[in-house]
Amino acid sequence: MTSREAIIALNMLPKLGPIKVRNLIDSLGSAEAIFSASTTTLESVQGIGPSISNIIRHWQDYVDLSQEIQQARERQIRIITKEDACYPAPLRESYDPPLCLYLWGEILAEDNRAIAMVGSRRTTHYGRDTAHQFAFQLAQLGYTVISGLARGIDTYSHEGALAGGGRTIAVIGSGLTKMYPPENMALAERIADGRGAVVSEFPLNKAPDKKTFPMRNRIVAAWSSGVLVVEAPSRSGSLITANIANDIGRPIYAVPGSIQQPLAAGCHQLIREGATLVTEASHIHHDLQETRSSGFVPFQPELTNQQTQEPKLPTSQPPSPQLPVEQAAILGSLQNEALLLDEITEQTQLPIATVSPSLLALELLGLIIKLPGARYAQRGHSA
Repeated sequence: MTSREAIIALNMLPKLGPIKVRNLIDSLGSAEAIFSASTTTLESVQGIGPSISNIIRHWQDYVDLSQEIQQARERQIRIITKEDACYPAPLRESYDPPLCLYLWGEILAEDNRAIAMVGSRRTTHYGRDTAHQFAFQLAQLGYTVISGLARGIDTYSHEGALAGGGRTIAVIGSGLTKMYPPENMALAERIADGRGAVVSEFPLNKAPDKKTFPMRNRIVAAWSSGVLVVEAPSRSGSLITANIANDIGRPIYAVPGSIQQPLAAGCHQLIREGATLVTEASHIHHDLQETRSSGFVPFQPELTNQQTQEPKLPTSQPPSPQLPVEQAAILGSLQNEALLLDEITEQTQLPIATVSPSLLALELLGLIIKLPGARYAQRGHSA
């Protein structure tokens, strides 16, 4: 088994992910060595228990590697890993880069100069026109537009980039044979036909589910030089993408809308918290030029005087049993100290795509606060 084949196989296995695989490679020396390691050796690695070690030891019961590679070849889909020169540099440098990227189309070095555009699946006429206009202008300025090929703002962002004669990358939350939504297949074909790429980190036949979209969002955020939210309600996956982007140091831009339009509430929330209000693509272009020369400081939500003080951290109160397992683990990691996103991810062994939205949910529940310096701390349970 080659290193590339080993990575593809590991990416296909259940219960594993970039962080656990990285721990295994760091401990065992190579991806290939993971498959020949003993149960005892596997279980000595952080985050690897009996269940996962058993999956690895019997990996061929879960994965048909030769069929995956053959199917990709027949469909003219490339599978790249961090070993490949074309693997996007911004992703390579991110905290939990995808193990593999399945590419339909082509990615170029110029695609590292990219702006992510996200927004609601339900849209207004204003939102659709605005997304198309911004993407068209960004393409004219030489930026690649990255989005998720979803209905609504994503679709009009890709369309605008193509209309502007530019390039666009669609990062989807499913395998490439399970395109979602299916009505965007024609758009995907246009993107892949010399104008960019449709990209997924998931095995070819992976169907979309509630976990794949947050994982997709972290790629959109990390690949981009900045994230533009065009139209989004106050509870939106787009805000999760913006939250991830802010945590990893990407600037956030938001388009204002009517104060009477619920679909603009998320953008207005981001603007109140410090995102840059923009009304045309040149605003983003000039801002990025300025931040490259002066150094970028991520925006922080405004805090009250009481919130800026170090919280009194409980020493013995356990995480609420009412919380989902992931949120309880994150809350527990903050029991004794304030932590950065990377530190929470290390302690919990959860992927950033799970940690970031869970932190947002815990903030909304009033269980944690975000401190200056992008640290998180447990405030204590609500009464």
